[in-house]
Amino acid sequence: MSPLLCLHGFTGSPKSWDFLEQFQATRIAPALLGHAGSEANADVMRFEDEVDRLTALTTHSGPVHVIGYSLGARLALGIALRHPSRVSRLTLVSAHPGLASDAERAARRASDAAWCALLQARGVPAFVEAWQALPLWASQMQLPAALRTQKQQERLSHSAPGLCRSLRVTGLAEMPHYAPALAELQMPTDVLAGARDEKFCDLAKIIAKNLTRARLEIVPNAGHDLLLERPDFITEVIRRGDPT
Repeated sequence: MSPLLCLHGFTGSPKSWDFLEQFQATRIAPALLGHAGSEANADVMRFEDEVDRLTALTTHSGPVHVIGYSLGARLALGIALRHPSRVSRLTLVSAHPGLASDAERAARRASDAAWCALLQARGVPAFVEAWQALPLWASQMQLPAALRTQKQQERLSHSAPGLCRSLRVTGLAEMPHYAPALAELQMPTDVLAGARDEKFCDLAKIIAKNLTRARLEIVPNAGHDLLLERPDFITEVIRRGDPT
């Protein structure tokens, strides 16, 4: 089995992957740009700078199995497209292939700017309260209270300047539109989405349809954050053989 490069989501952390304890010996789980513990320096100014920084973490090994969730999945796509020789296998969890139009980018930048304004004016606790109230996370109400509290503490561990930097450099509006290049990818790829996350189910189907070697999995009784809601399913996908 190839080493794992595990890329967490926005407001997540390397701890998001603690459930993969059985793969600890071969697991690389860095903190992403703008998140607590990140080693990204001031030279990381564009989305693909972060893609290249993360790829460089794998140069001591052979090709790696890159698994990314949400923001991490978008960065994983960038790694696969920019550095395909470094990727033996790809797993995309709640992925987005990028925005196609200038109008979509402008709208997303305005939304991210509003989140940054909240972070700067009222701090991380107020931001996390508003962030967790989004419909995207509604399915998490079915989880045990202790697990929800653990996730909240993970989100609260970051700084306002850091999260703003993440949005301004690696937000969806700053990501290249990778959809037209998906057919170039030749590595086996698992594409996962939670059945209760309709938007990302639709995106997962589009991504899988345009890949050469894809296995699409719509996970029942789960929403956007499959790492939190269905870690057992993620573990099983990693242990399986490659998609054909």
